[in-house]
Amino acid sequence: MIEQSVTVLGTGSMGSALAGAFLAAGYRTQVWNRNHERTTPLVEVGAIAHHDIADAVAASPVVISCLTTFAATRESLLSVDALAGRDLITLNSGTPHSAREFARFAHCAGARFLGGAIKNVPAAVGEAGTLLYFGGNRDVFDTHALTLRVLGGELEFLGAEPDLAALYESAVGATLLPALLGFLEGAAVLASRGLPAATMVPYSVKWLQMIESLLPVLAGEIDDRDYTRLGSSVELFHTAVADDARLGAETGVDLSWHAPMNELLSRAVAQGRGAQSITAVIELLRTRQLSAGHTPFA
Repeated sequence: MIEQSVTVLGTGSMGSALAGAFLAAGYRTQVWNRNHERTTPLVEVGAIAHHDIADAVAASPVVISCLTTFAATRESLLSVDALAGRDLITLNSGTPHSAREFARFAHCAGARFLGGAIKNVPAAVGEAGTLLYFGGNRDVFDTHALTLRVLGGELEFLGAEPDLAALYESAVGATLLPALLGFLEGAAVLASRGLPAATMVPYSVKWLQMIESLLPVLAGEIDDRDYTRLGSSVELFHTAVADDARLGAETGVDLSWHAPMNELLSRAVAQGRGAQSITAVIELLRTRQLSAGHTPFA
């Protein structure tokens, strides 16, 4: 059964995609944005825009916030008295610490909180393969599962701690920038020979698929702290460091972004980890261990 009304706070590219999906699914969709003019395209297709955020919050039992950060969301909601009794769901960026702080704010305001993340681009909102995951109040997740499924066909509840979506967003998102930089570097290398980046796309896809197939092995070694099964050693990667300088000189491509990675490999070799799998480098990344007694509002 479709809920009578849903409120979306923030109508940037992602927020507009969320509101558009709700409108297409037949929801009475309330919207608010700090720049009110940015709600106009949504109003033209049936959304109800509010100049006052308090009115937008009061208009629906469930409020989905897609502002830039937890701090921006909290700042926007500070003066809103209507949060009490509402279910507040965030789909913004931020650190686990920021998520926990926001959860405390929501709790003190009398709202039930669910922190989420949407793992796709705005154009893919509503598609069956789009994943959203959440942490926080399980009742909020269960109550609004059908509503949230409008945004993507794959929903995951990670657990009761309100920062889990932010935690996984940070962990999973760590792969993005290095992968993109690697692709850009490859494109620059090809450009040095007058070759278009498009020519390497099929091969890059195959390469990423190979990496995908290795992820369970990598995770198994990390979880077991048994760095022997992968077959690609730290030393193998370390011996290739010298090729960076030669490749940069030959192609005129700036490879200085490799320096911290190369330094990490050198430290691993110095620690006697050269023969271990590349996964052993995680031991240099572990600067501290989270205590088993961590609590959601710590």
